[in-house]
Amino acid sequence: QVQLVESGGGLVQAGGSLRLSCAASGRTFSMYAMGWFRQALGKEREFVGARSWSGGSTYYADSVKGRFTISRDNAKNTVYLQMNSLKPEDTAVYYCAARWMGVPGPSRPSRTDEYDYWGQGTQVTVSS
Repeated sequence: QVQLVESGGGLVQAGGSLRLSCAASGRTFSMYAMGWFRQALGKEREFVGARSWSGGSTYYADSVKGRFTISRDNAKNTVYLQMNSLKPEDTAVYYCAARWMGVPGPSRPSRTDEYDYWGQGTQVTVSS
């Protein structure tokens, strides 16, 4: 079992930055791919980006590529989402998710049903 707790959301003006954190429980954090998703009001949850397990790749949705950066600190069991040049359309609840990579499956998971564990979400609001 993995428990995920996001933090760092808030209100920011367009063009500003925020850094979200996702702290994970468990002793095998490095064996999980860690993803970020977001869900705007009235819309489906969508993929933002993910960092594969330790040593793996980082990949992003086109809508955030070049503005958002994912990093992870396996020693702290934490993954980060640095968001720069924020736009009003980035307003959403942001969720982190974890997928156990010790079984066969996609090497770059990006769908909600490919992740096993979810955090409770943190609100990000970008004002124009």
